[in-house]
Amino acid sequence: MHRTVVLNIVGLTRALLGEHTPNLNRLSERATDIEPVRPAVTCTAQATYTTGKPPKDHGIVANGWYFREMNEVWLWRQSNKLVQGPKVWHMAKERDPSFTCSNTFWWYAMATDAEFTLTPRPLYLADGRKEPDCYTCPLELRETLSEKFGNFPLFNFWGPMTNIKSSQWIADAAKYIEEAHQPSLQLVYLPHMDYVLQKEGPDGDIAKDLEEIDALAGDLLDFFEKRGCRVMVLSEYGIQNVSRAIHPNRLLREAGMLSVKVDLGREYLDYFSCRAFAVADHQIAHVYVHDAANVPAVRQVFEGVEGIDRVLDKTEQAELGLDHERSGELVLLAKPDSWFTYYFWQDDARQPDYAHQVEIHRKPGFDPCELFFDPTLRFPKLKAARRVAQKKLGFRYVMDVIAVAPELVKGSHGVSDGSPESMPLLMSTEPDLIPQKSVPATDVCGLMLKHLFD
Repeated sequence: MHRTVVLNIVGLTRALLGEHTPNLNRLSERATDIEPVRPAVTCTAQATYTTGKPPKDHGIVANGWYFREMNEVWLWRQSNKLVQGPKVWHMAKERDPSFTCSNTFWWYAMATDAEFTLTPRPLYLADGRKEPDCYTCPLELRETLSEKFGNFPLFNFWGPMTNIKSSQWIADAAKYIEEAHQPSLQLVYLPHMDYVLQKEGPDGDIAKDLEEIDALAGDLLDFFEKRGCRVMVLSEYGIQNVSRAIHPNRLLREAGMLSVKVDLGREYLDYFSCRAFAVADHQIAHVYVHDAANVPAVRQVFEGVEGIDRVLDKTEQAELGLDHERSGELVLLAKPDSWFTYYFWQDDARQPDYAHQVEIHRKPGFDPCELFFDPTLRFPKLKAARRVAQKKLGFRYVMDVIAVAPELVKGSHGVSDGSPESMPLLMSTEPDLIPQKSVPATDVCGLMLKHLFD
């Protein structure tokens, strides 16, 4: 068995390699593209990589979905039990019982039987505070990492303050795991470019960020190679330039199919009484229709809408390996220059209270605008600092500093047009172990096993 490390540098594509990535360029001679799973989003891609299966088999149809039995929309759940079927660590342990695995910030890291797991997990306190932290298994590993590197920098991991610090913390933790435990396989998540590319787009001013992630990757490559590890470098998707936001829930509302309840003058989706509603996730949206008889009428709402490429019913979803019970009765795919919002209100004065907050667990869809301060605020960082001061003094506070301005978003993912900007990359310190031609996302699991055992 050859100990192996997989560096998941999110958003990395062949088009980003160049003068700003000298360390990654060392592996680029035999780089190959990955044919991304659809939807090409974090949770789906990682589940496909760890199982070797499409969404119809592993069940992760997006970063979140409508849990019908709970009548709730939940994104970013963390239990590995949601991923159906055996994972790469099960397959490896069957070949060699001495095999061990560390899931170092890949998603679905909780409630898993990998030997070591680390994942972002803020503390939600009884008085309403949210404190940055992480979850680990074994549990005591969290204290060790916090003592060595400080608390996990959650607010640099997601939100308008994102920067290289969160990826650096994960890299430091990965090196500690290697030094202390020498796992057979370590899955390391480096998300920095994901957020940069959503904010700036691949054509934006990203040179400094490329240099930062390249330096971090170079340090990890040197560290793990010196310790005799094979290293795979890959990404989950490429991020494309976008210039159009589509609002599927507003289209449904205009068609009389959406239902909202009003609490304290603000509107919220009421899923059960909707004839149909959409859970938006980057360039894909699952549309849930309670009565199958309404599917044709709902489909008609989206047919011909500018920016929507395809509207898929269950039969058409099967062509993409997306026909799972968790999927919507319809699935929308955006054109490469477009993406979907979760917005459902028509009057900004009646926005839900979470609209201007980083609230990944309350919003009924993914919101990339959480990466931006509200441009209508004159001094947004000052307001954020005031909110932090209120928190520290024990006062009630709301961190309402986030943009509701979809025109700010310059990059998105979920579908691929086959361009260099949209195809995730695969490289290795063992170039003979990866194919010279592009590989389906479902083959990545087998390539991990090949690095371990061939």
